[in-house]
Amino acid sequence: MALFELTSDGELAVVPSTNFAAEMVLERADLQRALRDRIELLDPDLLVVAEEFGDFADVRRRIDLLCVDHGGQLVVVELKRTEDGGHMELQALRYAAMVSTMTFDQLANTYERHLRQTAPDQAKEARQRLAEFLEDVGGEDAILERRVRIMLVSGGFDPQITTTVLWLNDIYGLDITCIRLTPYRVDDRLLLDVQQVIPLPEAEELMVRLRERESAVRAAASSSGADWTQYIIKTPTGDSQPLRKRRAVLALVQALRMAGVPSEEIEAVIPGRRFLAVDGSLAGSDLVDAFVKTHARARGNERRWFLDEPIPDDTRTWVLSKMWGTNTLPTLDALVSLAPTTGYGYEAASE
Repeated sequence: MALFELTSDGELAVVPSTNFAAEMVLERADLQRALRDRIELLDPDLLVVAEEFGDFADVRRRIDLLCVDHGGQLVVVELKRTEDGGHMELQALRYAAMVSTMTFDQLANTYERHLRQTAPDQAKEARQRLAEFLEDVGGEDAILERRVRIMLVSGGFDPQITTTVLWLNDIYGLDITCIRLTPYRVDDRLLLDVQQVIPLPEAEELMVRLRERESAVRAAASSSGADWTQYIIKTPTGDSQPLRKRRAVLALVQALRMAGVPSEEIEAVIPGRRFLAVDGSLAGSDLVDAFVKTHARARGNERRWFLDEPIPDDTRTWVLSKMWGTNTLPTLDALVSLAPTTGYGYEAASE
């Protein structure tokens, strides 16, 4: 559909579209980089974990952008600046198959390499950031979905592509989205119209609900493959009930503080900024406000912290993260080593 300008005299004037080649917009250096930094334009539920991903036997094959969504589903984003899309749907299908066996550990390593290139100061936190993003499906214990979403982004689509995509989505239940990028030249400005053409936006809400339902069923069905071991925390005053990982770490930290172990010593053995403090003796909404102000990354992620069970000391209030995975046992071991007397420890609860 054409774009129009409503002029001051009430007329509708056509704003002529252009194309990326005529505007000398490059596919990788311009479009890909712009979308990488504003991936929410394609889907606000995505995290970019790699650009030009090519961990394949054939190093010539590279995924333009590799993403993951909050449901633990990988998303292959293929980009073309042409007006017909080339054969991008076939290329993307190959890529989707190649990454469909990725594990959380492999994805975390991939994300760390990506951050080294794009945000070096954040690279050391790649695993924690990824675990936080995937909290709803188990954090570090997340089992990535074998089904891979595909997003085809192009200046236009040949009817052969749209026919193929509709057929694959309808008959085989694939999740392929086509997004058309149309550039417009207005004086010295280049404007970009981003339109989802498949599936129709009117049907998107229903499809999202169906995907969420399928993700929930998958998580329940595959939970036996994750580590849901519970642990009993032992202290001189007795043993705790069987606790999930996050609760086990919290119980041991609380016990050590009650025994007089300084919070700073506890912080030193807890990895990845998972035990943070704010000044003052705070609780409730005052604590939440101070915590997100002091630690900006916690804003919007308050539920990932034990803000309702803070650990105070003389001048500060400490809060423990709820995000624990494969690093739980090394952390419990390190915490036990801080115990001032014997009688502290933990054991896996019998099933």
